[in-house]
Amino acid sequence: MIVAGSDPVAGAGLQGDLKVVTALGGYAMTAVTAITVQDTRAVGDVVPLDPELVAAQMRACLADVGADCVKLGMLANRAIVRAVVAVLADHPGLPLVADPVLAGTGGGILLEAGGLEQYRKELLPRVTLLTPNLPEAAALTGLTVETPEQMREAARALRDLGAGAVLLKGGHLAGGMARDWLESDTARRWFEDARLPGTGFHGTGCTLASAIATGLAQGLGLDEAIERARAWLRAAMVGSLALGGGQRLLWHG
Repeated sequence: MIVAGSDPVAGAGLQGDLKVVTALGGYAMTAVTAITVQDTRAVGDVVPLDPELVAAQMRACLADVGADCVKLGMLANRAIVRAVVAVLADHPGLPLVADPVLAGTGGGILLEAGGLEQYRKELLPRVTLLTPNLPEAAALTGLTVETPEQMREAARALRDLGAGAVLLKGGHLAGGMARDWLESDTARRWFEDARLPGTGFHGTGCTLASAIATGLAQGLGLDEAIERARAWLRAAMVGSLALGGGQRLLWHG
């Protein structure tokens, strides 16, 4: 089940998530948290839904169809974070992949300051895997996260806050390698690939987290789910580059 905001250009948010889950052989349900006005470059407006409506969507899906994994994206504000936590409390043991969407790539706050504190205190202890980028990890921990060693330190700090495992994405690092750091009970390792040309891909974080969640729902182990998801994301980026002018939108074919 995807719990996230709507993206009208369908590159990120729940529309992007739906495409990834479907392409990887899963079945995705959605609970919409907010309506956004955005394109591939910037977020223009965010209209959060009523928290009880968000919770009601989740309960309807879980009571009827059920879920093998939940993926969280944009939660928008404190009240929605608390509503989501309340629903999840009734489903202990359900795997939870959380992409802490705090701000859009082109600007626009996607989780208000009060919601950040609720996220840190109430949601993180329920998360199976957290997939922050460097700015998100810095916001959640209060640490400077700009180097590989600082990435490892931030991942440990996020686990100390309660996250079951952390995949800290290093796309903001300089250099020719795309490096992500996994910190879990069973592994402390880098996932690395040569960096692709071009910048500004829209929806990479959503794509990666949703692909990992699909793998976990299908019974893959954490490392295997991450490996497959990273390969899927890379293929989508390569496909986008092949399209030339449309490279900001990921190709999910």
